[in-house]
Amino acid sequence: MTAHPTGTSLWIRQFHPAPAAATRLICLPHAGGSASYYFPVSKALSPTVDVLAVQYPGRQDRRNEKCIDNIPELADALVPELLPYTDKPVALFGHSMGATLAFEVALRLEQKGVVPVALFASGRRAPSCHRDESVHLRDDDGLIAEVKALAGTDTQLLGDDEILRMVLPAIRSDYKAAETYRYAPGPRLATPIHAHVGDDDPKASVEEARAWGEHTTGGFDLQVYSGGHFYLNDEAPRVIASIRKVLTEQS
Repeated sequence: MTAHPTGTSLWIRQFHPAPAAATRLICLPHAGGSASYYFPVSKALSPTVDVLAVQYPGRQDRRNEKCIDNIPELADALVPELLPYTDKPVALFGHSMGATLAFEVALRLEQKGVVPVALFASGRRAPSCHRDESVHLRDDDGLIAEVKALAGTDTQLLGDDEILRMVLPAIRSDYKAAETYRYAPGPRLATPIHAHVGDDDPKASVEEARAWGEHTTGGFDLQVYSGGHFYLNDEAPRVIASIRKVLTEQS
């Protein structure tokens, strides 16, 4: 990992620095996820795109820090860490909870005069599409059952209940952040939005993903894949190719 010249940040991971790249892609993890989830994405896009992966508090090397269980607060804390990296055009990619966070980050960046060249929203319903969910209130066994049902973390981790229970606080915090999020109506983004979703995702229907188009004046498209909430694990090459195409056309 190489630190950006402007300084170091506990929030940012650069697995394959690409200083000559025209664009930076900021990747935001799903609930319970960590920056390392995007290592393959970084490897695939480098050196064409300089990929940054965000590490939330409360996991991996930040496991001793307090988790942030509120999307707006998480965005407020993250944006100042990202601003030093906006010396070149930036795009945002978020999966599941990360997509909602990417939206809130984009709002804040635009308020500061930085308009991302793209927001890739994966496996998540549009901010305006509310569901009443309370997984974060379940007991540990109930929360583990939900995570396993979605198959959202490494299969080796899922098979080790002891390790899984160690990361449960971060998972629960993220679920609370995602499930208690409420969209505050306001101006639409100028940032173009590219939505990606599985056709059998229990967390985001195709129509709920299509509603992302209501949140931007900058252009919208939707790509539907075969699969569930983590369609991304099987369809990564197609998604990465789509990201590459969009960002190459922007540069």
